[in-house]
Amino acid sequence: MNSLEELNEVQQNVLIASILGDGEITKIYKGSRRKQNSYREHFSIAQLEYRQWKQKILDPLIYFTAKNNVLLSKSNPLFTALFHDFYDVKGNKQIPGVHLKRCTHLSFLTTLYLDDGSLSISKRINHRLKKIYLVPNIYLYLQSFQLKDLKLLQKHIEVHFGFSFTISKRSDGFHHILRFTSVGNTYRFLKSIHSHTRMISSMRYKTDWNWRFTQEKEKFKALYPDYELFAGSAERTKPYSELEIARIIDLLRDGTKVKDIAVKTGRTYWSLVYKIRELKLKGII
Repeated sequence: MNSLEELNEVQQNVLIASILGDGEITKIYKGSRRKQNSYREHFSIAQLEYRQWKQKILDPLIYFTAKNNVLLSKSNPLFTALFHDFYDVKGNKQIPGVHLKRCTHLSFLTTLYLDDGSLSISKRINHRLKKIYLVPNIYLYLQSFQLKDLKLLQKHIEVHFGFSFTISKRSDGFHHILRFTSVGNTYRFLKSIHSHTRMISSMRYKTDWNWRFTQEKEKFKALYPDYELFAGSAERTKPYSELEIARIIDLLRDGTKVKDIAVKTGRTYWSLVYKIRELKLKGII
């Protein structure tokens, strides 16, 4: 195989996402008898079902090792051609725009998320009312890419899939990842990839919010038996209007504390924390 054109659309999207995610194109070291590069992907046995889903799509290009904990390909001209596109001169992964243009099928977003994504949960506890709110949020831990690459990917996802990720700072790697700041985006995202993930039961913890909420609910019930638990609602995260943002900025400049701004605006404390952080990142405040 010499080029991506020999693969169908879904295969191209899954392979490119895999190279950006958990997979790697192996190097050819000096003195090696190999003439072509190959593909390799390590994983834990707990994720075998997901890797079987991936291998079935990319069969016969990639296959399992005898121990079923690595996906491999044979040395192949395709991966030799792709190596210099996906790695810079220092050996760091990069996102080639020429290949990203191919990635308009939901299998790309699904694979990227299952490789490097996380369904994280933030909690807000109101001890006075004895209520606990569990809010789901999606992160794409792509800190192995430089900021310029993440901006390219961020724009691509927004244009072709309609999801607006925010770039957030992180201490490791190249110090940036992608995340949602809207609960509505999280629910829409999980719904959009459901047709691809519904058969991969071992990944339900990051693809099925109703199942995950039930699991988390049991944990919190053990800690707070008398409290009610609620899932974060998209309705409670309606967009901020320009007038609302202007008022928040004025209140901050007057020295008003965030918890008091929450009372004045009718927004939750954590909603304001995230919004203020977003405004700071944009240089608005």
